Amino acid sequence: MQKLISIFGAVVFFFASLAPNLWHLPKTPSGQALDLENRFELTWSDEFDGDALDQSKWIDPWWVYERKGGYWDKDMVRVQDGNLIISTEYKENGVSEEHSKPGYYTGVVETRGKFEQCYGYFEVRCILPAATGMWSAFWMMNEGVYNVDGFGDDGTEVDVFESMKYQDHWWKAGDAVVTGIHYDGYGPESKGDSIGYYYANNPYEEYNTYGVEWTPEEYIFYINGVETGRITAGGVCDNPEYLILSCEVAGENGVANADRHGTGRITKTPAENWPAEFIVDYVRVYQHK
Repeated sequence: MQKLISIFGAVVFFFASLAPNLWHLPKTPSGQALDLENRFELTWSDEFDGDALDQSKWIDPWWVYERKGGYWDKDMVRVQDGNLIISTEYKENGVSEEHSKPGYYTGVVETRGKFEQCYGYFEVRCILPAATGMWSAFWMMNEGVYNVDGFGDDGTEVDVFESMKYQDHWWKAGDAVVTGIHYDGYGPESKGDSIGYYYANNPYEEYNTYGVEWTPEEYIFYINGVETGRITAGGVCDNPEYLILSCEVAGENGVANADRHGTGRITKTPAENWPAEFIVDYVRVYQHK
């Protein structure tokens, strides 16, 4: 009997270890630890210590108003208590006379034209917005992403994290974020790769850090200073890129009517989830020593 129990335990352990791969479930970060102090030096940061967005570091891309299933508006972005806060909320009468359509409003900020860097380590510390049908993200871009040439070395969208799983708490999948890249534009020729979903620590209530080390050879991704995976697809970008912090609502043409990559469909209930807030403690950028 003891031998049978041992065999059964070994079988259970074996399949439990395979489960994340078999069913595309989130994994726990388990790679190398980030040696930030010895390998990198700080080149740029925003600690959000003021009472307004630092216009010398960030812009609000006002030329993009309608965004997937909602709208981006600067009124949904504020700096408060040492944090950047991007709120997402349903507005029956819009947010202003200029932007008065009913729908879900949220926001975006980016460093385009203010700060760009090629290679190094890029990190955000934040709490994710707790709501279905939407997601937050920390990502990097340049105009070369739109070049359709079969390669990503001229430009790659680098998604350090996207939080698309809040509604999915089976196997605690809602506590995970997804990481990946895109290049060759966003049409039929678009290409990309992903390391999949990885767990963070209670990310809708507690701060976690999400980062990427970008070298000439690869992108190495981290959660709380522990490696999650590496990507080289398309060839690593060798052009500077700017930073983006954003929230988006699943859907199209400003109408929230879709489940996108596991977000679930957005709903205005329960009321305590709204407004949903993406709370950013800091963004820091380092260069290799």
